[in-house]
Amino acid sequence: MDLFDRTRDHVLALFRIVIGFIFALHGAATLFDVLTGPRGGKVPEFAAWPSWWAAAIQLVGGTLVVLGLGTRYAALLCSGSMAYAYFTVHQGNALFPIENGGEIPALFAWSFLLIAVFGPGKWAIDELFSRSRRSDSQHSEAAAA
Repeated sequence: MDLFDRTRDHVLALFRIVIGFIFALHGAATLFDVLTGPRGGKVPEFAAWPSWWAAAIQLVGGTLVVLGLGTRYAALLCSGSMAYAYFTVHQGNALFPIENGGEIPALFAWSFLLIAVFGPGKWAIDELFSRSRRSDSQHSEAAAA
């Protein structure tokens, strides 16, 4: 087993945490007019489609991904929201992301898809639950034997 194989889960966890954190910051900036403020210039009205919902997905989904809680589902939702943003906002302007300003949504969409497929890696709350389930099933199997 080489260095890349041994560190895979740790690097994946760092990737998950950084991507989720940056994504959550986008949501917080839009919803609460903090950091750089909303990208569109003003805070969206509560439940306004799609801006408020996109920012809520960014904040909540990004936070869940950082924590590693419901990671695969949260990452899939985040990926889908960014794919939606790319195709509805950017794709109509030009073919390639470099031309249409869609690099960030495209990178987020593919990054979250990667997390959804490969899982959270180490240091995830999900990992604690899976350990607990494995331990419970081992105890029940031992008791049944």
